[in-house]
Amino acid sequence: MTPRIGFIGIGMMGHGMAKNLLAKGFGLTFKVNRNRDNLADLIAAGAKEAKTNAECAQASDIVFICVTGSPQVEDIVYGKDGLLDSGRTGLIVVDTSTAEPASSTRIRNDLAAKGIKLVDAPLARTPKEAEEGRLNTMVGAEPADFKTLEPVLKAFCENIFHVGPPGHGHVLKLVNNMMAMSFAASIAEAFAVAAKSGLDLNRLYDVISAGGVNCGIFQMMATKTLKEGDVTGFKFGIANAQKDLRYYTHLAEMLPVTSFMGEATHQSLIQASNAGFGDKLIASLFEAQEKLNDVKIVPR
Repeated sequence: MTPRIGFIGIGMMGHGMAKNLLAKGFGLTFKVNRNRDNLADLIAAGAKEAKTNAECAQASDIVFICVTGSPQVEDIVYGKDGLLDSGRTGLIVVDTSTAEPASSTRIRNDLAAKGIKLVDAPLARTPKEAEEGRLNTMVGAEPADFKTLEPVLKAFCENIFHVGPPGHGHVLKLVNNMMAMSFAASIAEAFAVAAKSGLDLNRLYDVISAGGVNCGIFQMMATKTLKEGDVTGFKFGIANAQKDLRYYTHLAEMLPVTSFMGEATHQSLIQASNAGFGDKLIASLFEAQEKLNDVKIVPR
């Protein structure tokens, strides 16, 4: 029997995920968390809008949550008409956010006491891949729950990784994002030093692109920035990155593991936000370096 799908959070990522679930024949009930843009095509494709989180849960066998982070997930679970009080035994809740592991553990235990399962399935890639049905996800779930979810996840994911038991998906995503953001912060700082030294930044770009340091992060950060003066090539926000590194450093401290690189990256993102770039995308770390160090990196 095809499971009924609930979806809370139709934002930049959620819209594409919901669209592809409908295209694959899943019945979908959605609840808007904040963004009411781009709903018309979902409704035209047969989706039903719930007025509350409780209504969404009651109409579903599996509920996906696609929001920014732990505070929003906690509100959906514990708040008015929340999933904790409205979900029924056997409901599976799938948290696709990048979340704080300690919060997820508490939510998972509280839901389990009501017979509700929490699976973590954070996402990688961008809204473009969400629309194309080509996201990556790293799933923390018991084997039986993963088996239930895998056919559903295939509706909007190209690569599905079962990374371990519940909780491991969120931890792996934080580790992944720490590595990505530490490289992004390093690239911006290195280009500031190069610019201040008078190097030709296009030649620096050519050398890195031809060598072992080259990677997807570097190309997303630097290509459009240097060639077009466009700092939107890396579709991930500085504020979200700052949040993710905060979660990562909290995790490292609780384990405990010394985290010099994580802390430095987190502070680099805080510095960029304090300089006025928090609402910009990651390549604006170049602009933050320009402002902080009186150098020119982005051609204008």
